[in-house]
Amino acid sequence: MKVNFDLTGKTALVTGATHGLGMAMAKALAMQGATLVVNGHTPSKMEKALKEYEASGVLVHPFLFNVSDEQEVQDSISKIEMEIAPIDILVNNAGMIQRTPALEMSPSDFRKIIDIDLTSPFIVSQRVANSMIKRSVGGKIINICSMMSELGRDTVSAYAAAKGGLKMLTRNLATEWAKYNIQVNGIGPGYFATEQTAPIRVEGNPFNDFIINRTPAGRWGNPEDLGGAVVFLASDASNYVNGQIIYVDGGILATIGKPHGE
Repeated sequence: MKVNFDLTGKTALVTGATHGLGMAMAKALAMQGATLVVNGHTPSKMEKALKEYEASGVLVHPFLFNVSDEQEVQDSISKIEMEIAPIDILVNNAGMIQRTPALEMSPSDFRKIIDIDLTSPFIVSQRVANSMIKRSVGGKIINICSMMSELGRDTVSAYAAAKGGLKMLTRNLATEWAKYNIQVNGIGPGYFATEQTAPIRVEGNPFNDFIINRTPAGRWGNPEDLGGAVVFLASDASNYVNGQIIYVDGGILATIGKPHGE
């Protein structure tokens, strides 16, 4: 039996795909044949991203809209459906983090994180799923969770609450929409080498040393390490996988101790 990872003929929307892990996953989907639609919110970031996609030989269709604005989501996805194609694969990657101790975080800042990291995936998923159901074709929805879906850590109470909620939203949507042949799963990245983490990925930096020592793989993840998981969950190879979170973390969640004999 041949396992089918081919995405030719499928259209994928990846939110927050102007940099970092979102861009890496978007490229992986395109390399498997998917027609790629990338979302961003900032014109300057999108312009820079398009140059990088072009340099990688990846054709993209850019759409700027705020994933937390229901009307913008409705209008933009309708435009994507009319101008490009209906969406077969949705990757809810857009998100934000604010590192503030819980005693110091304002309720308005807490709500903002919840709105972007939890409510937005619901808004976009609902709109896309409605279209999938009307077309009776099924589809794939992939929510980008986090190790904070399982663990707590200082200064990220809102982010952890949102990502924990996203894990359970993933499972609930999988339960409700399985009858329509829609699989809803998640990916939980560990610590990755991106532009954002470059300042702390320096030898001698205590946090850098902590991550390397705490991770059984003994290294930070490379953005390309997410490609296999996102392609698997977007393809027919995962048609009987539903409501699951795949943690791509080098083994951090598998161990309680320091894995390098310390």
